[in-house]
Amino acid sequence: MPKIKTHSSSKKRFNLTGKGKIKRAKAYRRHILTKKTSKRKRQLRKGSVVSGADHATVKRLIPYK
Repeated sequence: MPKIKTHSSSKKRFNLTGKGKIKRAKAYRRHILTKKTSKRKRQLRKGSVVSGADHATVKRLIPYK
């Protein structure tokens, strides 16, 4: 079997947990933060898990992680 190339931006954005789930950061935290409430910004700090529908797609992008 030939090697598979890892998608460069995906390897920086996703990590695997011990049980094989894929962790990701939440969106909407880069700019225009003044109109967002403190509660909303605080909740955006926490990571999230990739949904089941997208799991296979992301897994194919990061085969060796």
